[in-house]
Amino acid sequence: MTSPLSLPLEALGRQWLTRAEAWVDRSPWRGAAYEFLWFGLKQGWACLFGGLLLVLIVGTFLWWPETAPVSRYDFLVVGAVAIQIGMLALKLEGRDEAVVIFLFHVAGTIMELFKTAHGSWVYPEDSLLRIGAVPLFSGFMYAAVGSYIARVQRVFHIRVSGYPPFWLTAVLAAAIYVNFFAHHWLPDVRIALFAATVLIFGRGWFWFTTDRRRRRMPLLLGYLLVALFIWFAENLGTLAQAWTYPTQEAGWTVVGLEKLGSWFLLMIISIVLVSIVRWPERETAEA
Repeated sequence: MTSPLSLPLEALGRQWLTRAEAWVDRSPWRGAAYEFLWFGLKQGWACLFGGLLLVLIVGTFLWWPETAPVSRYDFLVVGAVAIQIGMLALKLEGRDEAVVIFLFHVAGTIMELFKTAHGSWVYPEDSLLRIGAVPLFSGFMYAAVGSYIARVQRVFHIRVSGYPPFWLTAVLAAAIYVNFFAHHWLPDVRIALFAATVLIFGRGWFWFTTDRRRRRMPLLLGYLLVALFIWFAENLGTLAQAWTYPTQEAGWTVVGLEKLGSWFLLMIISIVLVSIVRWPERETAEA
């Protein structure tokens, strides 16, 4: 019998995968647990950019030396650029995904400049690499969302059905983006925007493959789940003092659930930006 240690790495991986599939086929519960494990692993792989950036944010908060020759925020800028270069060099992202990330960076930085000027949140630490009150690493946090959306489509072989036409999604995304700014002077119309989102995307479905079987999920549920995980990451980011909200000036508190709604609407903008570069492919499988 050949020792597993003597096999090439690729053959060893196939061997273990075959054994795992044989094990899970013995029970529906094992199959469900195995598929859920793969779902989590693939999600982690899809959000590699954002995950590494979050590790840098939390790690520098815990261990950044006070005598460091550069500021923590400037280090985060350099770290984010290094992550981006590394992912492109290792072909973990393609050129179209890099374009998506650039679009997110620009849109996010513009929003950051406006929101910090109006006191929506602040960056409490000093830095050199910044535009006004906005350190340059902040744009990469939006870029991380774009990276995830672009990568998750490839990792899960995502296709869609019942997807609305581009012009309709573009109008909705533009209205959402404008409302992020205009609500400082005009009535906040996000309730109407939520309703419009349900009407436009309510009939759509994601189709994806976690293990061996095609599955589907409502588009709106998928957007909400991603927004929820961004909200979790936002709580970690504010806990690590990457930025703070006015309600956190006296000490850290959980970010309000109203921000979850903001992230949900931002997801619509995100999906439309990604569709400019990579239009969602249509699923041909039957439910």
